[in-house]
Amino acid sequence: MREPNSAIYRPSILITGGSGLVGTLLTDKLLSLNHKVNHLSRKPGTGDDVKTYLWDVDKGEIDESCIDGVEMIVHLAGAGIADKKWTDERKREITESRSESIRLIYDVLKKTRNKVNTVISASAIGYYGDRGDELLTEDSNPGEGFMPQCCIEWEKAVDEGKQLGLRVVKFRTGVLLDKNDGALPQMAKPVKLFAGAAFGSGKQWVPWIHGRDVVRMYMHAIENINVTGVYNMVAPEPVTNKQLIRAVAKQLHRPLWPIKAPAAFFRLLLGEMSTLVLGSTRVSAQRILDDGFIFQYPHLDEALNDIYG
Repeated sequence: MREPNSAIYRPSILITGGSGLVGTLLTDKLLSLNHKVNHLSRKPGTGDDVKTYLWDVDKGEIDESCIDGVEMIVHLAGAGIADKKWTDERKREITESRSESIRLIYDVLKKTRNKVNTVISASAIGYYGDRGDELLTEDSNPGEGFMPQCCIEWEKAVDEGKQLGLRVVKFRTGVLLDKNDGALPQMAKPVKLFAGAAFGSGKQWVPWIHGRDVVRMYMHAIENINVTGVYNMVAPEPVTNKQLIRAVAKQLHRPLWPIKAPAAFFRLLLGEMSTLVLGSTRVSAQRILDDGFIFQYPHLDEALNDIYG
């Protein structure tokens, strides 16, 4: 594998899930640095700068020319975790959209001459489950429940790339903070309506990260071949749900009610999916720090000030 040099090395990259929030942000960054970027999608693309290849994971169909000239794959594809109620069928869809999609690409790599040397994949801090105040590192055991099991299957499928001699990187992503997409607008909505309150006990840990640091961490893995294995993609300063809602209220110049939104309400409304709101996951960012990564937004107040400022 060639040693990347920021001045001359611009690997061609195939992104699955390129039309999502992270995919869009990462594509824009890569194009600004003159990388060639391709997308794999269920729908034809509309941009002139990115070539979109079609696939249908459920049918096992893929345009095999998607890997022509590609050196790295960034795997972000997957059905929205919180988009629909967690029925058994939806759980299967959430898991297989992540695991079977990367296996479909690996099948192409096995039978086609190619230049691919690296797979960088999203995963999720859902791997750890609801763990209270326990400080979790990449070596911690997975938790129990649907999300941990989904992440186990997801990462297991991605790791099959090692058998092909690929460098494999997996980022267990926390709550990405973005003004217009993801979890933050949903948390900010009641605050804007002067109804802001902590969720449940408010003591549950929220492993957050600024969207710009998400992109920078992917770039860190793209540009450094020594980055390998699994990393927690979270800011080094975890906060509780109450601290997060209070900080959002401060930025929006709104009051925060002393009462809390009852946990029973979320369980009744969301069922098993309420673990996404009520679960506590205190995650360490030490491994990526030890690899030399420097966060642009390590502190919550700085991140929110940038987002809302």
